[in-house]
Amino acid sequence: MTGVAVSLLALAWALGLRRLDVASRWAAVYGSALAVLNTILAHFLVLWSARRSTNVFLGAVLGGMVGRMALLLLAVVAGIVLLGLPRLPLAVSLLSCFVLFLIMEMTILHRRTTALPGTER
Repeated sequence: MTGVAVSLLALAWALGLRRLDVASRWAAVYGSALAVLNTILAHFLVLWSARRSTNVFLGAVLGGMVGRMALLLLAVVAGIVLLGLPRLPLAVSLLSCFVLFLIMEMTILHRRTTALPGTER
């Protein structure tokens, strides 16, 4: 995940991030870091709850999603208000990485669940 985020930032650097001011660069890094942390937390919640009952699994995943979204909102507000980061680079970076990581997460979960014994069609 971190490698993907670094690769995305390298691509963004090549495409024009290097032409932006320092604050915009830090906003892009901050947004990417938030997306990485969000994905890592989601992954650990799934791993922790995978061998538990369905109710615990759904509670951890859905409750965790609500909690992670609240933490992301607080972190974005803190980045804008307290750190003075520009909104647009932060939002673009966060959303880009978030969507990419979500696609990766869904793909991995789908492969794992279809690879389990007894789940073949």
